[in-house]
Amino acid sequence: MTSQQDYAIGIPGKPWGKEDKAVWLSQQTIKRSYRQQVVAKVKKIGQDLSELLVVEQYGALSYDPDTYTLWVIKTRHWQDHKPTVLITGGVHGYETSGVQGALRFVETTLGFYADTYNFVVAPCISPWAYETINRWNPSTIDPNRSFKSDTAVEEASNIMSYVKGLNVPILAHLDLHETTDTDNSEFRPALEARDAVEQELWEIPDGFYGVGDSDNPVPDFQKAIIDAVEKVTHIAPSDENNYLIGAKTEQRGVINYPIKGLGLCAGFTDAAFVTTTEVYPDSPRVDDENCIMAQVAAVKGALDYLKTI
Repeated sequence: MTSQQDYAIGIPGKPWGKEDKAVWLSQQTIKRSYRQQVVAKVKKIGQDLSELLVVEQYGALSYDPDTYTLWVIKTRHWQDHKPTVLITGGVHGYETSGVQGALRFVETTLGFYADTYNFVVAPCISPWAYETINRWNPSTIDPNRSFKSDTAVEEASNIMSYVKGLNVPILAHLDLHETTDTDNSEFRPALEARDAVEQELWEIPDGFYGVGDSDNPVPDFQKAIIDAVEKVTHIAPSDENNYLIGAKTEQRGVINYPIKGLGLCAGFTDAAFVTTTEVYPDSPRVDDENCIMAQVAAVKGALDYLKTI
């Protein structure tokens, strides 16, 4: 178990109020540049791949709209007979390979699938969290529990509104994430302190795993992703109880969550095929490049499988 006693903000047993949240926000600092590491790459993609893709701004976050503009990369010559694939990253800004993996896929690989699919790629849904390396937004809210129809969370509502406005069916949604050691060292203790609700710590899996939808698990699709990723990096073994992050392993490297009920990003469309990828960047067996390539491999595995159905 975690211990709220160990967290520096708040009073044990009492949920955070406005003052506690303000203290938390005051302690957050900019650690990297969204403009340089993400927006610049998006715009370069728009220039270099202009015959294939178009870059669109779908919004801006109201607390700093000049800095935190929101971008998608989409198929320029949309064809209604092609299935549409949605790829999202950076819902949790600290999960770096989700953002950079989405961009790398577009830069290096999307073109090989352009004849088969229409694409919508939103590489960084939570840019403030990307810059401050956070799970939460400035209001101490986890965007990846906020993808619901009545959400007031801008990071979620902006992309949901944009995709809804496309008015096209989504065949598959791939949401690119990481599970890091800071989940146990920082983010779950912070959650316990914020809500004054005890949180269980689990063993951080050493390797890649995927999260499917318990209401529509599509196990063959999930297996195809695992098989593709295994060519790039190692798959996380289950713990001694056959669990990963507190959830029962449904097949090697795959667990299932009720994604719509939890308000997870992967559940905000009615896509028939959804997954949340989980890379482990703190493993001694990987580096940043390997983590990015694992995300690309996951997307490729999914797209290759979808060609067969």
